Amino acid sequence: MSRLSLSQRLSLVFAALLLACCGASAWLQMAASGRHEQEVTQRLSAGLAAHIAGNAELMKSDGLNDAAVRRLFTMLMAVNPSVEVYVLGLDGRIQAQAAPDGHLKKTTVDTAPIHRLLDGAALPVFGDDPRGEGGRKVFSAAPLKVDGRDAGYVYVVLSGEERDALVTQVAAGGVLRTTLWSIALVALLGLVAGLVAFRLITRPLRELTGAVRRFEQEGVQSLEHAAPALQRVAAGGDEIATLGQAFTRMAQRIAEQWRELTTADQQRRELFANISHDLRTPLTSLHGYLETLLLKADTLGPAERRRYLEIALGQSRKVGLLSQQLFELARLEYGVVQPELDRFVLADLVQDVFQKFELAAESRRQRLVPDIAPGLPTVTADVGMIERVLTNLLDNAIRHTPEGGEIAVRLSARADGVQVDVSDTGPGIAQALQPVLFTRPAFSASTSRSGGLGLMIVKRILQLHDSDIRLVAQDGRGAVFRFWLR
Repeated sequence: MSRLSLSQRLSLVFAALLLACCGASAWLQMAASGRHEQEVTQRLSAGLAAHIAGNAELMKSDGLNDAAVRRLFTMLMAVNPSVEVYVLGLDGRIQAQAAPDGHLKKTTVDTAPIHRLLDGAALPVFGDDPRGEGGRKVFSAAPLKVDGRDAGYVYVVLSGEERDALVTQVAAGGVLRTTLWSIALVALLGLVAGLVAFRLITRPLRELTGAVRRFEQEGVQSLEHAAPALQRVAAGGDEIATLGQAFTRMAQRIAEQWRELTTADQQRRELFANISHDLRTPLTSLHGYLETLLLKADTLGPAERRRYLEIALGQSRKVGLLSQQLFELARLEYGVVQPELDRFVLADLVQDVFQKFELAAESRRQRLVPDIAPGLPTVTADVGMIERVLTNLLDNAIRHTPEGGEIAVRLSARADGVQVDVSDTGPGIAQALQPVLFTRPAFSASTSRSGGLGLMIVKRILQLHDSDIRLVAQDGRGAVFRFWLR
């Protein structure tokens, strides 16, 4: 049974229930038909016993009238052999009967049903069958009177032995076959209709099952081919439609997550490639100058040796900075670092960060401009992390702004906190780099402006503060980075 499909199991259960219902219906129909027939027979023959009692002197003052009884039995056997007539005493004891030898099973008849019938009880009323073991049959009864007094009863069984035998023969023949054929036909038609109905009802479930199997075998690529079937399944309002809608949403989420994983994997590959490039350049330069110092140690003068060492030391700092940024980004990505939230005034933090870059800006004749709106609310954030964000943005702006340029930090109020804009008058961000500026280290030879690991660190820190950073489009030259804190 467990190996069968849901549709097949439903069909088998339906077939079994249908056959059981047809059998019960046939039994109830035959029982009701028999009871109806007995009621009709009793109603039609209700006055038979009274007619016999009124027209035949079955009893005299001194007892039973044997001659009248014999004439009665002979006449009834010839006219209607299906009835059986008995003459009963007041106590129900049988006084006269015409049963063949050995057929009489009882010598006394219960008089309670006779009284109910005579009192007008609802038909059919069943009484004892003297020729039966324990069966009860419809009857007709009337009191016998002698000299105005009750002397007994005329008791007529309306469905006698001969009638029962004939009914049994007929039922064993055409009637039973007709009934069985009727049941079989009804069951067959009902089964066909049920199978068709089950197939129509379970069709959405089969389509959903097929879509699930294709999704299991082919992955997210199967969703495009399964979309029409899933739309048909989800169009209804029943439980299968709800299941189809849930599966569609789940498959779409899985497909979206798969695309995100694919994108993340591609970004990871590009990140490794760019980091390898960024590491290889200063390491190659560092190796070259150290090798030159080793090979020409006896021929280089003090000034040249010092210049080579300073260049090698500068390349070493680049490698160290890049390694530090990689370590910091890894800690942020894997959740090692979590923000410790405090409330503070963001304007004070901006002034502190400006002090760190005053000398660097003066050496390049650049101006650091704070543009702070009055009455700004305090923000809730990790002071060290936000300082790191401002430091990376200002360092990036100073390095890519030409001499005499301007770097500005603008703080303005918004409905849910403070908005921060960091702008410069540098060459701006190349169009090709803007989509990936915060997702991987990028480099543009035309502008010498790179996203670098610094912007990736900035984005991750702001995400930990339920914020984000974006590049704001503006006319003219320069770049504007915007984020907000609450």
